[in-house]
Amino acid sequence: MSRYIGPVCRLCRREGIKLMLKGPRCETAKCPMEKQWRSNPPGMHAWRRGKSSGYSIRLREKQKVKRYYGILEQGFRLYFRRAERSKENTGLALLRLLECRLDNVVCKGGLAPSRKAARVMIRHGHIHVNGRRVDRPGYSVSQGDRIAVKNAEKSRKLAKAHVELAGSLQPQSWLQVDAEKMEVTVVAMPSREDVQIPVEEQLIVEMCSR
Repeated sequence: MSRYIGPVCRLCRREGIKLMLKGPRCETAKCPMEKQWRSNPPGMHAWRRGKSSGYSIRLREKQKVKRYYGILEQGFRLYFRRAERSKENTGLALLRLLECRLDNVVCKGGLAPSRKAARVMIRHGHIHVNGRRVDRPGYSVSQGDRIAVKNAEKSRKLAKAHVELAGSLQPQSWLQVDAEKMEVTVVAMPSREDVQIPVEEQLIVEMCSR
């Protein structure tokens, strides 16, 4: 499985927004986006960059979504093709598919402080869906699915540490969280309002449809 292993704070700086790639740490003063001298795009010649072209604006929207959900180009193209085959608006279908990723649900349900930590938990077999082990972070959940921590001391101890690290995370309306059982139930499909980053999905559709 391909994955990005470089410094993640430079990704937030490049997109100009907090992508919450380090979980609760992004809300503290340690986040580079909070420091004026580091809130510019990475690179020694960032100050020389001119006006963005139409292509550059569309590219930034696509890169922002890819980096937020932690997927690479090939995986993103597969999601876009699935969204194109959908009967609903392509942009909304794309965002819904990304929101329904298992690692995103584990993170937003408070079982992991970040999507990266959620992917590690899933890959190591600490997460069960409807009572069965699922080790694919990109697994698409459906309405009614129950995502729970494996009933093992090691798994529950890890999840408890993650819950304490995540703090008082407010779950979204499409997820029902049972903190005692460490279980998240998908009670509805996510809507456009559930996407927590500012993104213009129509620009992504325009670029990927070329």
